[in-house]
Amino acid sequence: MITVQEAGKRAKAAARSIMLRSAEEKNQALLLIADALLENADEIIEANKKDIAVAHEKGMKESLVDRLMLNKARVEALSNSVKEIVLLSDPIGEVMEQWERPNGLKLKKVRVPMGVIGIIYEARPNVTVDAAVLCLKSGSGALLRGGSDAINSNMALVKIMRKALQGTLIDPDAIMLCEDTSRESATAMMKMNEYLDVLIPRGGAGLIRSVVENATVPVIETGTGNCHIYVDQEASVEMAKDIIVNAKTQRTGVCNACESLLVHENIAPCCLPVIYNALLEKGCRVLGCEKTRKYIAAEEATEADFATEFLDLIISVKVVSDVDEAINHVEKYSTHHSDAIITENNETAEKFLREVNSAAVYHNASTRFTDGGEFGFGAEMGISTQKLHARGPMGLKEITSYKYIIEGTGQIR
Repeated sequence: MITVQEAGKRAKAAARSIMLRSAEEKNQALLLIADALLENADEIIEANKKDIAVAHEKGMKESLVDRLMLNKARVEALSNSVKEIVLLSDPIGEVMEQWERPNGLKLKKVRVPMGVIGIIYEARPNVTVDAAVLCLKSGSGALLRGGSDAINSNMALVKIMRKALQGTLIDPDAIMLCEDTSRESATAMMKMNEYLDVLIPRGGAGLIRSVVENATVPVIETGTGNCHIYVDQEASVEMAKDIIVNAKTQRTGVCNACESLLVHENIAPCCLPVIYNALLEKGCRVLGCEKTRKYIAAEEATEADFATEFLDLIISVKVVSDVDEAINHVEKYSTHHSDAIITENNETAEKFLREVNSAAVYHNASTRFTDGGEFGFGAEMGISTQKLHARGPMGLKEITSYKYIIEGTGQIR
């Protein structure tokens, strides 16, 4: 097993082999990876079964086991996501702006690769593929460091992708996996300024906080998802029920799942029982404030519950007096990932959309759409909740940089 430093060194040496490739050459390599994933699906699934077995032995909750699990359909989805990235425009070389100065100098702002991108993530093996191919398409090398829960899956996926690059003009070392899943390897990556140009953490609050607080490598911060849905007094009850059930229960262990429900007091008597019964049918625990428990048999919600990303079939509920109280609650407890309003009043919707300062804000739609594929990005490196450089789903353009190209005719200053 090579050290994380050696893996970083090799990724940096290989990065130039991607930077020099044309869009067509990169796309050909991606298609080879997509085909290889399908051809080796059985090998991937067998490796994943080892991780699933360990997860069950550890008593991992089922919502997180679901995030870890790969089956034939999910491997096919991974392959298709790679093919979708092939269809996207290559961002490298794009002229973002151009202008001419009074002295005749012509300036262009041109999109360029980042270099080598380090990704520290947890038990989601699909991130291994998404991150690697997004880096490749955007002209950068990738140093991947997944968690111990998915190590067998990650090793199989990286082995298959690297093998697919053999015979192309891209050095397979452009995709490197740190097989050491110890805390020391993650700490080392945070300090590898000589090899990494940027570091992206993707996982729980503890991981993200650790990277942000300890890294000397520049960080693009992804965020946890304490996502809210506010049901306004002028909402359709049936629409509200359908959206909330989808946002809370379709997949519970994901960052764009709804964790907290806010309901206007005027609609609560008729709306809350309908939503409550629909959630109960899905096996969801409902934690409510004092007003909420006047209308439904919810468990008592604590202050901490409103600030919690459950990643489970649990939701907190609060009855509010108006949209302003809803907005204030969101601003206090939200992680500013994805928040939504359900209302037929466009003026109220506009107020919520304008004043809630989250990376993605929805009107009459599920928060589950905050996703690179659903946004048309093909895949994503993560969901950024910060405000610098990149925000929301990070696709190809968000993991590039730029430079200025200046053309003159002999000008001096």
